[in-house]
Amino acid sequence: MADVIDYTIYGDDLQLVEVELDSGEGVRAEAGTMTYMEDDIEMQTGTGGGLFKGFKRMLTGESFFITTFLNTGRQKRHVAFAAPYPGKIVPFDLDVFNGQVLCQKDSFLCAARGTEIEVAFTKKLGAGLFGGEGFILQRLTGDGMVFVHAGGTVIEKELGPGETLRVDTGCIVAFATTVGYDIKFVGGFKNALFGGEGLFLATLTGPGKVYLQSLPFSRLVDRIKQGITFSKGGGETRGVDGIGGDLLKNIISGG
Repeated sequence: MADVIDYTIYGDDLQLVEVELDSGEGVRAEAGTMTYMEDDIEMQTGTGGGLFKGFKRMLTGESFFITTFLNTGRQKRHVAFAAPYPGKIVPFDLDVFNGQVLCQKDSFLCAARGTEIEVAFTKKLGAGLFGGEGFILQRLTGDGMVFVHAGGTVIEKELGPGETLRVDTGCIVAFATTVGYDIKFVGGFKNALFGGEGLFLATLTGPGKVYLQSLPFSRLVDRIKQGITFSKGGGETRGVDGIGGDLLKNIISGG
């Protein structure tokens, strides 16, 4: 059984979730997401159940290790986790979703101790032919609170029985396990080459809730790359000028 935790979400487009832990309670989080923690909070980093579970998390785009933040004191303490890029933190009470929710890879932020994270679905999306990165879903299982991150604006839709919605694969955040899903090639030579969208669409079929994001991280990175052209060999830098351009140049080049 997962710990029962209280929380507060701060901010608008660059959000942070602060979790309140009673004595003995804990929260599991993706490595590198913690912002601050109060006295008596103890960090316990491990694979979360053996090497196999660690490798399964790696397949979903998460870290091999997972960190549990445990309140070892007698008073209530707080620990906070920040979103990795502009967007929203979406809280889910797994009890409302019959103990499970399916999420896009890289979306997991933190969850009440006792929540399990594993691979639910993978599809290569023609990686060999089109260079697609693949479609991977995480299954979050338990009976407590989980928090996922979405880029840009979050759109919540309630699909009726048999109702379908076609979505860019990168724009899916999460959906109920009652929702059916499939991945299909867009089709058509002109659509594939000149459509400007992804080559594959996810078809979601109700009933159940679906959460979408307006700005997937992969799309954000692509836009930054398109706006910056520079040469490492001392050539002319074009695209983004000034201090902002130098900063983004260093980010892209790893300098």
